Amino acid sequence: MIDLKTLREDPEAVRASQRARGEDEQLVDQLLSADERRRSSVSRADSLRAEQKQFGRQVGKAKGEERDALLAKGKEMAAEVKAAEAEQGEAEEAFAKLHRAIPNIVHPAAPEGGEDDYVVLKHVGEPKPFDFEPADHLDLLSKLGGVDMERGAKVSGSRFYFLTGVGAQLQLALLNLAVQQAVANGFQVMITPSLVRPEIMEGTGFLGAHSTEVYRLADDDLYLVGTSEVPLAGYHADEILDLSKGPRRYAGWSSCYRREAGSYGKDTRGIIRVHQFDKVEMFSYCKPEDAEAEHNRLLAWEEEMLAKIGVPYRVIDTAAGDLGTSASRKFDCEAWFPSQQAYRELTSTSNCTTFQARRLGVRYRDENGKPQTAATLNGTLATTRWIVAIVENHQQADGSVVVPEALRPGLGGIEVLEPKR
Repeated sequence: MIDLKTLREDPEAVRASQRARGEDEQLVDQLLSADERRRSSVSRADSLRAEQKQFGRQVGKAKGEERDALLAKGKEMAAEVKAAEAEQGEAEEAFAKLHRAIPNIVHPAAPEGGEDDYVVLKHVGEPKPFDFEPADHLDLLSKLGGVDMERGAKVSGSRFYFLTGVGAQLQLALLNLAVQQAVANGFQVMITPSLVRPEIMEGTGFLGAHSTEVYRLADDDLYLVGTSEVPLAGYHADEILDLSKGPRRYAGWSSCYRREAGSYGKDTRGIIRVHQFDKVEMFSYCKPEDAEAEHNRLLAWEEEMLAKIGVPYRVIDTAAGDLGTSASRKFDCEAWFPSQQAYRELTSTSNCTTFQARRLGVRYRDENGKPQTAATLNGTLATTRWIVAIVENHQQADGSVVVPEALRPGLGGIEVLEPKR
């Protein structure tokens, strides 16, 4: 949720954020009205309860007819208190609904516009010139014996797959490399739950505009996570953290599940856009004033990992209208996919400021010992999709694939993956 202090002191900043996102700015005024109604109803209910308490002392001292009269009046006051409390409950419910409907305030430096209005911050590496027609990842992996799409569809349906042989080994080598890097940089490694309670999924902001992409188990009232960001955000829910020594960092390894609703016809070939994949995700809790610096650190760690697999990529600053509900600003690293002659996302890192932590009750103590809302950030360190960039960029004319040096130990020292058929 957004900070109410910002809403009350600078509502135009919230309106501007809504406009930048392409969202309804009238929600801001509706929330301001709901906030005023809520505060007024709380004040009135508190006042009536105080009067009732004071009146109760008078009744206790009265006798005879005076007591009977006071008791009658007491019933009237009790009815007023009950009505005021009902009004308070309705006002608080209406306020909470509106408060949760407004996404995080966009960082002033984020580009304006929608999905195609990102700003390219830099390019790293040049696409490799091939003296042959580069194959796509599905052809390459199929010949290497690394993937089985047909049996994936037979067992689970479209957009499911088996990673087989070197495909499975490649993913394990990649994710283990990501874990090693995370540990070297002070992250605590976590293997996280795949199912979370509704309040955790909702608290991270994933049950808003993109709720149709989330798998729900109705009988158990649980949700399958699309990223370990969700359980890691919930890990310290309703806790007060010690951030006196700096950010608290976790690296979550998880399987991720996404319905991909509304994406039919997009990247249906291969393992680019699928319903299940594995990922190592960085997650940080820090003080709000440290969040921007931490965001840059997460991006640097993503780039460090990308350098290890030797693929050309660019870094983009995502436009406001393409930000998720919780993100104030987001940087993506997009690798070059030779088969598509295009850059495609491999990593995202988002600064969620205090938005998620406020919903989930994650706090820390400031220098005066007073509890304050923490900031949260997340960033991709490796996913199944990286395999696409690796095999396409390191392919050779005969269909073999040169293994990036950093991944060779995880593949038993293999330097080149040779086609099996």
